[in-house]
Amino acid sequence: MRVTLLDGPVGTELTRRGVPTPLPGWSAAANLSHPHVVEAIHRDYAEAGAVVHTTNTFRTQPHREPACFEARLRAAVEAARRGVGRTERPSMRIAGSMAPLEDCYRPDLSPGRAARPVHARMARALADAGCDLLLCETFPAADEALAACDAALETGLPVWLALTAGPDDDLMAPETMRDTARSAVALGVEVVLVNCVPVAAVERRLDALAAVAPRYGAYANAGRPDDAMGWATDETLAATRYADVAMRWVEQGAWVVGGCCGTTPAHVRALASRLASARQAR
Repeated sequence: MRVTLLDGPVGTELTRRGVPTPLPGWSAAANLSHPHVVEAIHRDYAEAGAVVHTTNTFRTQPHREPACFEARLRAAVEAARRGVGRTERPSMRIAGSMAPLEDCYRPDLSPGRAARPVHARMARALADAGCDLLLCETFPAADEALAACDAALETGLPVWLALTAGPDDDLMAPETMRDTARSAVALGVEVVLVNCVPVAAVERRLDALAAVAPRYGAYANAGRPDDAMGWATDETLAATRYADVAMRWVEQGAWVVGGCCGTTPAHVRALASRLASARQAR
């Protein structure tokens, strides 16, 4: 099995590079205010070895700032395509990020299946902007996750789903994650992942996904929580250590691996190197 390498976060990279990411829009404003930095971040992940690149649209949603929603979304997709050299490197894929409508660490705030119309508009806009697949990511609530996937699948693009148990690994029980993954696969979702959890929480979550999903994977957090921007980058978990742990996910059968909050292109580069060495050893 050849493992697909996902990129890392754009939001924490923007903050690390000195770009303002003010609440409530967080990273969304940078698509218009600092498009060259967004592009550079994607370029760095591509050069590090990632082949699937997630658009900076986690907080670029129609219900947040309707007047500039489409402009921000299209700018995000264009920055990703330029950054990875999509024209010159057609094997690179652009994944349109779709997020929960409310706080991804507050499943109690989720509107559930009532969120479907907003997700449908988001999915269609990402598809029209030229994304290759849609990634419904960091969903802690099963009903909204499935509504988002159902809406995304209507575009005809491949759909991936990433579920989260949050930074304290307490938002979605493994059994709930397993059952949600089973329902997502039944809808037609191509890959189910766990994301935005501590690295120590991933292995048992992968066991739950492996029971029901033909293709599964993970991208975890590295760093420390920060109220101002989600997660702060630091050296709490070094890139090489992250790669060591992620290779255990590959041994568990992970089809996709990458980095979530607090990881950097260095983490992706270390993981790409480990994957290349593993392929050569076979």
